[in-house]
Amino acid sequence: MSFPRAAGILLHPTSLPGPGIGDLGPDAHRFVDWLATTDMSLWQVLPLGPTGYGDSPYQCFSAFAGNPLLIHVPGFDAPFPVDSVDFGAVIPAKRATLSAWLDSWEFTDAIRHFVAEESHWLPDYALFMALKEAHGGVAWTDWEPAAARRDPDALAEWRARLQSAIERVYKEQYFFFSQYRALREACAARGIRLMGDVPIYVAHDSADVWANPSLFQLHEDGRLRVQAGVPPDYFSETGQLWGNPLYDWDRMRADGFRWWIARMRAALRHFDLVRLDHFRGFAAYWEVAGNAATAVHGRWVDGPGAALFDALTAALGPLPIVAENLGLITPDVEALRERYALPGMAILQFAFDGQDSNFIPHRYPRDVVVYTGTHDNDTAMGWWHSTGAGDSTRSPEAVAREKDYARRYLMTDGREMHWDLIRAALASVANTVLIPLQDVLGLGSEARMNLPGRQAGNWGFRFTWEQLTPHVTARLRDLATLYERSASR
Repeated sequence: MSFPRAAGILLHPTSLPGPGIGDLGPDAHRFVDWLATTDMSLWQVLPLGPTGYGDSPYQCFSAFAGNPLLIHVPGFDAPFPVDSVDFGAVIPAKRATLSAWLDSWEFTDAIRHFVAEESHWLPDYALFMALKEAHGGVAWTDWEPAAARRDPDALAEWRARLQSAIERVYKEQYFFFSQYRALREACAARGIRLMGDVPIYVAHDSADVWANPSLFQLHEDGRLRVQAGVPPDYFSETGQLWGNPLYDWDRMRADGFRWWIARMRAALRHFDLVRLDHFRGFAAYWEVAGNAATAVHGRWVDGPGAALFDALTAALGPLPIVAENLGLITPDVEALRERYALPGMAILQFAFDGQDSNFIPHRYPRDVVVYTGTHDNDTAMGWWHSTGAGDSTRSPEAVAREKDYARRYLMTDGREMHWDLIRAALASVANTVLIPLQDVLGLGSEARMNLPGRQAGNWGFRFTWEQLTPHVTARLRDLATLYERSASR
């Protein structure tokens, strides 16, 4: 897969302006126009699924469905904050308005056709969400036992009882993907490619696990035997405990990885490019006991490796995938990535720690995707002004050395460190550069999207149109042109 020299912006659609939370409506189309004005030709949107625990797009109720909070509902408005998402207030308000709006639409032949086209996942998802509502929102493992274990007679009774709720979910998904398709067409018309994100794991409380329990390592009652995470790292001395179920890769291999092929086929229908999250987990993954309190005590277990990617390539052709190869990367991980010619990632915030780092710009190969930072990092200015306390395992002495090296390497006094990092990324030989919008705007830690390990207070960042000043727009466009990343060159 060819990755031409290009640059783009990282922004989840919930961060767009709009009533309470960003959506796929007029503000999203206005953002596409702004991207074209700046000569950015990529928009990385992160996962777009229906969020559950902690409002995280990496913990969704389905790997295939769209987030109903992203549906543009005409007339929805309320006095919400303009610079953040107050999920506690927005979710019930928008759900109520969306439900009434959906009820005003007839169940048309177009919707029936959509349901038939998506029959490999949508009926299970719609029933899952209807059952979840009927059980007060609790996880599926706490539903009445016959529904939890998918007893056929019980499910038939529930389908009849919950028909109106199921049809509402069908309509919800139809309108989500209709609005998303219109946005993608607008991007294509402006020469902008959409880059999605496929998390390696799915949420335990999801339609995917409930409908396919044999594909995951679960107890008979559906609870976790083992769970996913990573060992102690830059972000945490106790590692990261994610709570996601681990796949039964032997079972998946036995059926030719059908579920994974369906998942990637769906992603490639909706996105031009896909970032494959936690790529190292396909070579080997960190397995932790299902009842563990931290990720310290775990073990490395071999993943599916080439067998999975051979199956994906045979079914789907060359894969337009960016491999998220961050963390503890071993030779087998890089060998797997290189075997399929998948570009990896480099994070500029990690370039100045004095280690033998391939994140430093003068060591970049062309087939790498460079970020000033990702959704999991502090903003560029937040990183520059940080002491290291609370957001990493760095000591104050290490932070001081890192800042001194960055000043000398970038020949800067640090007053505009966000532009220094943007310039270094765009000037590099790397084919692809992605910049979080927070860094273009020079925002501090208050605009950080996610702090790994923090249970609440994430994913709330939003920008306002007033922040995208003519000066900011022109400066970004000029750098894209200067370093030959302009889509029009």
